[in-house]
Amino acid sequence: MGPERAGPARLRGWWLASGGLAVLVAGVAGLALGPADLGFGEVLVELVDRLPLVEVDSGLGERQQAIIWEIRLPRVVLGLLVGAMLATAGGAYQGVFRNPLADPYLLGVAAGAGFGATMAIVSGAGDGVGILDPVPLSAFAGALAAVTLTYLVGATGGRLDPVTSLVLSGVAVASFFTAVQTFVQQRESETIRQVYFFVLGQLRTAGWNDVALLAPYTGVCLAVILMVRRRLDALGVGDEEAGSLGLDVRRMRLVTVVAASLGTAAAVSVSGLIGFVGIIVPHTVRLLFGTSYRVILPLTVLFGGAFLVLADIVARLAVQPAEIPIGVVTAFLGAPFFVLVLRTARRAR
Repeated sequence: MGPERAGPARLRGWWLASGGLAVLVAGVAGLALGPADLGFGEVLVELVDRLPLVEVDSGLGERQQAIIWEIRLPRVVLGLLVGAMLATAGGAYQGVFRNPLADPYLLGVAAGAGFGATMAIVSGAGDGVGILDPVPLSAFAGALAAVTLTYLVGATGGRLDPVTSLVLSGVAVASFFTAVQTFVQQRESETIRQVYFFVLGQLRTAGWNDVALLAPYTGVCLAVILMVRRRLDALGVGDEEAGSLGLDVRRMRLVTVVAASLGTAAAVSVSGLIGFVGIIVPHTVRLLFGTSYRVILPLTVLFGGAFLVLADIVARLAVQPAEIPIGVVTAFLGAPFFVLVLRTARRAR
């Protein structure tokens, strides 16, 4: 895996403005579109009406206002948080492991979360709300357990390159948790439908509970990743070269992996396993704005959130009145994108 060339390191204001505009457009679309269509203009006026010292009439009734503020807005905010976290974690992993195909689930987070959620579901404990729901709590615990085990196993790699050792450990741990999860599902076949619904991802919310549960983790983890983004560019030249520049490579890799994995575990616990976000968004940003992580990661936060909100709209509207899992939508987009990234990486080598 060769080092990437550093692209433009300056984050331009209009790039951030374009990301902010993407978030705004996706957010308004998420509020306006659904089984009960609300006009874009009315939704915008309703949002403006909630600003301090502003009072305008959107023309929406009490029921329509309740749909916006109590059902759709929590879902949109949750989509922004999950999308931003998964996309940024993917970009951080790609920098740390110097691998364009790395994603947020590389170290077994998905397998651990799936196992934890499966155990909560088959035990019949998944009837709580928000922070009291055992399913997201168990998924979070399983994800953290998988990442911790991956790091412990990777530390025993001996003479192996640290990156290679960690990746191979992630593959082994993920295989183990997946095997145990499959065994449990076969013994508890009546819960398969509920388990698969979690595995394929969802953004259904019970009001603001899931948002309140996820927001602190996302805020802290994104802040840590953004703080170290300049050092990720130094890692691109290799561990020895980065060390000669005064960078503590081991500590840098640990901090980044912990922040990305913790944030991913929190996101997965409330949304299920939504794939390909961590590959699609960082690479799209890289193609449009340059290869420096000083630029990639801040923009990935914005475009990642917007992307997942738009994918959720497709999931809601594609087969009305039913709703397809959002992971199916991202997989339809991500599978061909993954092939494109793979071919591009081969050509670059």
